[in-house]
Amino acid sequence: MIIQSRRVWIAGQFIPAQLQVEDGKIQAIRNYEEMKADQDYGEKRIVPGFIDIHTHGAYDYDTNDGEPQGLREWMRRIPEEGVTGILPTTVTQMPDVLTKAVASVASVAEDTYEGAEILGIHFEGPYLDMKYKGAQPPEAIAKTAVDQFQMYQEAARGWIKYITLAPDHDENFALTKYCRETGVVVSMGHSAATYEQALMAIANGVTSMTHVYNGMTPYHHRNPGLVGTALRVRDIYGEIICDGCHSHLAALNTFFTAKGRYYGIMISDSLRAKNCPPGGNYQLGGHEIEIRENGLAYLKGTETISGSTLRMNKGLRLLVEEAMIPFDWAIDSCTINPARCLGIDNRKGRLVAGYDADMVVLEDSYDVVQTYCRGAAML
Repeated sequence: MIIQSRRVWIAGQFIPAQLQVEDGKIQAIRNYEEMKADQDYGEKRIVPGFIDIHTHGAYDYDTNDGEPQGLREWMRRIPEEGVTGILPTTVTQMPDVLTKAVASVASVAEDTYEGAEILGIHFEGPYLDMKYKGAQPPEAIAKTAVDQFQMYQEAARGWIKYITLAPDHDENFALTKYCRETGVVVSMGHSAATYEQALMAIANGVTSMTHVYNGMTPYHHRNPGLVGTALRVRDIYGEIICDGCHSHLAALNTFFTAKGRYYGIMISDSLRAKNCPPGGNYQLGGHEIEIRENGLAYLKGTETISGSTLRMNKGLRLLVEEAMIPFDWAIDSCTINPARCLGIDNRKGRLVAGYDADMVVLEDSYDVVQTYCRGAAML
């Protein structure tokens, strides 16, 4: 199959080009109209597929449900917003729930399914700080324990690739170091760590930060906290929810100005309520949540934000058109940067010959025309 457009995102710019796709890979990239095209997208933009490394669910499914069919449906449908790779993300819960959840993701990941590729599991909690837990259920928050995490990873058959923990509760950074040694990306979040504690966590293996600004010690000019760490330490990754509600547009601009092009990662942090009709009854970690008119989820009856319903293509539009982030920085934040963070940038995140044929065709409005997941058209 050969597809082409006058605007294909290659080498940090749009150029006329055609892409030859075979066996799920980009086999070759040629000059525009060099060969007869099977699909010509004209002036529509072709960019790499989006990678969401922090997302709990959508379409009334949550990772903690531990139900394979719901996960398969999520993967099949999520390309409608341009997502081609994903880390299904757990929420703090009791061990039996988490064990079932990670085992379920592993079973689907190792079987056949359509749509976005399951790149691993993001294990958010239960090793978090009580004060900065956000909407994570307090009754299930646990003390860090290498042996317990080993149990979860065994149930997941090694599919846990990314963990969020509070480094200030990780004694001697034991779990941090274990995860680092076994190839699991460690991200600090839901944490009361000071700036100094955060630096020591980085020194012991932390390479990312979870939803910067949310669930962490705030910035003060005499006490920089974790937000100050995210802005000052420019060569660790930082996730950020780009819905304009979790973080003000000015805060998004400040974050990316500090991080630059290579270390910011856009996430959705979406819940099961994403792409569901309004007014439904939903839960997060066993607690009731409600979706309000601003599109945010809150713990029912409180002002505690518990996640988003953000679509990734809309996040890209908001970054570029409203937060005034340069397009190349914004597109990198949902393509090559998460791929680098996960260590899969040798096959994901770029439109390059030999890479997986994960591509999104976008209107100038950022609406998705078509998404290709390893060469398969999904819409």
